[in-house]
Amino acid sequence: MANASAAPEVGAEAPDFDLVNQFGEPVRLSSLRGRPTVVLFFPFAFSGICTSELCEIRDNWAPFADVDAQVLAISVDSKFALRAYAESEGYDFTLLADFWPHGEVARRYGVFDESSGMALRGTFILDAEGIVRYRVVNPRGQARSLAEYRDALSAVGAGVRG
Repeated sequence: MANASAAPEVGAEAPDFDLVNQFGEPVRLSSLRGRPTVVLFFPFAFSGICTSELCEIRDNWAPFADVDAQVLAISVDSKFALRAYAESEGYDFTLLADFWPHGEVARRYGVFDESSGMALRGTFILDAEGIVRYRVVNPRGQARSLAEYRDALSAVGAGVRG
């Protein structure tokens, strides 16, 4: 199972990483500072719960747009699978491939499940300085709550505007 105790705590700086997006372009987390960032790990492209969660984000973008948040959705899939997935589902947000070394970033965030070789549904909302302001790791088979995102994003956005 995952080592949830390794997950960055609320108030800690989020572990930096470099991954490629669905187009093969490098993305470095620390280079995205200045805006709130939602880092969400999901098990696999094209799977049922993952697709419904990401489609819910796609279809309910207002809470993210209201605070100018960027979304980084990370799985252990290859960039090729993620590109096909994004095109198939019409995702305009960034999908990142934690493909090789397999699950390395998910491990740093305490959400890699060694027994299945996939990331758990971990969500980390970072403020504009890269500090974790919200985190949750959902058990296998349990979808995330968009209402919780709204509340957490609203609080982070208030800090950005305040």
